[in-house]
Formats: sequence, C-alpha cells, structure tokens
Amino acid sequence: MVDHVSPPRPPLSTAGLIARLAGIGGIVAVVAGAFAYVNGTLDPQRLRPQNLVNALETNSGVHPGYRRNHSKGVCVAGYFQSAPSVRAYSSAEVFSEARTPVIGRFALPSGNPYAPDSSVPIRSLALQFSQANGQQWRTGMNSMPVFPVGTPEAFYQLLKAGAPDPATGKPNPANMPAFFAAHPETAPFLAWVKTAKPSASYATETYNGINAFYLVNANGQRQAVRWGVVPVIQDAIAATPANGADFLQEDLVQRLAAGPVRWHLMITLANPEDPVDDASKVWGGEHKVLNAGTLVLQSSQPQIDGACRDINFDPLILPSGIEASNDPLLAARSAAYASSYLRRTSEVSQLHSAPQESKP
Repeated sequence: MVDHVSPPRPPLSTAGLIARLAGIGGIVAVVAGAFAYVNGTLDPQRLRPQNLVNALETNSGVHPGYRRNHSKGVCVAGYFQSAPSVRAYSSAEVFSEARTPVIGRFALPSGNPYAPDSSVPIRSLALQFSQANGQQWRTGMNSMPVFPVGTPEAFYQLLKAGAPDPATGKPNPANMPAFFAAHPETAPFLAWVKTAKPSASYATETYNGINAFYLVNANGQRQAVRWGVVPVIQDAIAATPANGADFLQEDLVQRLAAGPVRWHLMITLANPEDPVDDASKVWGGEHKVLNAGTLVLQSSQPQIDGACRDINFDPLILPSGIEASNDPLLAARSAAYASSYLRRTSEVSQLHSAPQESKP
C-alpha cells in the first residue's frame, strides 16, 4: 500500500492569496518563535524577549506548562546514524560516531495546544542530538523553505501587522498585504505560500533549518551550510485520513507501531556568493549537497510527560565542529526561547489540572 496522494492544487488566485496573507501573520508569528534583540532597539522602544512572549500570550491565550508557540506537539525518540560524507568538513562527534541518541518533537506553529492539525500549513521538527562526550546539538526546523524576512526589526513589524485590532479582536485584513508590499525581500516566502499545502503526515514532510551555520573541521577550516531532513518514504502505511483534530499524532503513532520512520540529513554547502546571514534569501543555482546520515525515529510519547517536554530547543546550543553564523535571528530566537522556557517550566505542576490532550 502506498501513501495517499491528493491531486495537486492549482495556485491561489490573487483574491485567495490576499485572503491567505491576511491571516498569515499568526502563522509566521509562531513559526520560528518570538524574536527580540538582546542588545538593540525596535520601533522605537527597546523590545525585550519577555515583551514578545507577552504578546504571544495575548494573542493565543495562556496555557500553563505549554510552550508559548509551537504549543501542540508530540515527543519522539530514536538515533542518528552517521555517514562519512561530512567528516572532512566538521569535527563534531555526531558525524563520526556510528550512532548518536536523539530526542525530538514534532509540532504545529500555533500558540494553542488544542488547535486542529488542519489549522495551519506548516509543520515543525526540533531535535536534540546527545553526543557521548557530553556535548549537544539542538536544531529547530520547519516545513517552509525560507523565512519571510531577514532581521528582527522586520519581523517585529510583521507581528504588528498581524496583531488583533482592539476594536474587533481580529487583525485588520489590510495590514498584512500592505506589509508584504512594503517588503520585497518577502517574495521567496510568498512564492511558497501560494502553493503551500498541509501534509497529512509528519513522517512524509521535509523540514528545513532555514538559518545558516558553519561546519568547522579539525584544522579550523569553516564551511557555511544550511541543513534539512528529507523523508525516506516507506510505502507500508497510508496516511491517516486528515479528518480529525489530531490526525498528525494518530498517523505518527500508527506508523511507529509498524516500524521506525526515517529521514536523510542533507547538508547544503554554501557557494562563495551565497548570503549567509539572511534567512530570507534563497541559495540559487547548483550546490554540493551531502547526505550526512539517517535520522531514525523509533517511538513517540505524549508531550505532557514525554522526554521532550522540558527541553529548550535553543538553536545556539551547538557542539564543537558546528558554529553559528551572524544571522541576527539566531540570537533573537535564543533569547525569546529562554524567556518562554522559564515561564512554562515553572508551571509544569498545572499541566495535569489543565484539559488533557487528545490521545491517539
């Protein structure tokens, strides 16, 4: 049996695209987290991480013990099996050891842990690789291939465009199209939005790191890269029909009951002309792409008490052999994740008194 494949959807009409843009602010606001400068100012007052987290709570409500964005998710566990192709570029142990344990989390970009899986077209995957030497590599990836803007300032303006109007409780439908019209750098993201279709399974989705990093080898040589994971499609199980609020978790549990699910970790090497510090820019043309190995996920657990619950998937937690680029969104994500983490971990005792998550 093969996965059910729906016929391709035609591109959105102009009216349809405008309608989607009017609501995309809420999606974007939770895709990569709430961003804030640690050292800087934003339009025109100083914006701290807690201010952005406060805004997420205002827009999505407060759900004690849950992440303030990507709130609905499921924990997974398995391992990474390395391949030799990256070892000349990075001294990180994850690329040299045969197996590295992995804890991960699939999630939806929503601040509501009870949102239906069909509510947004984006899925995310966060991973923690735990090396034998005690170092960790944490990464958060999304199914979209590019971020809409390249700076925290522009992202803050995007959040403002999608903020609810106090008079109506809903975003002004004119604000989001006006924002995109004023920001031509969003063109690659808009091209993706026009044809984006929610996948019926976490297991069949490609997840992209979006930001650039550097691989560093034993000689100190640095190579800029972007990475992502591409599914190894297995044809034993059809996707669970997407007609329930929690079909993604149900589908994942069904697949894992039949055996592990797998992805190849693909690392794209930057060409000399590629922008390294701007996540809104596509790397065009031909590139060398390395298959770094296989991610193998073997089990899942509800996030309310699973191993991923108390992990902060901070993208700046990196092992020796991987370094951050100067992309300003990386430091911004790290700061905001920390603020959200402090709040939700102080509320864990309230999880069991909150409405229970749907169970597969």
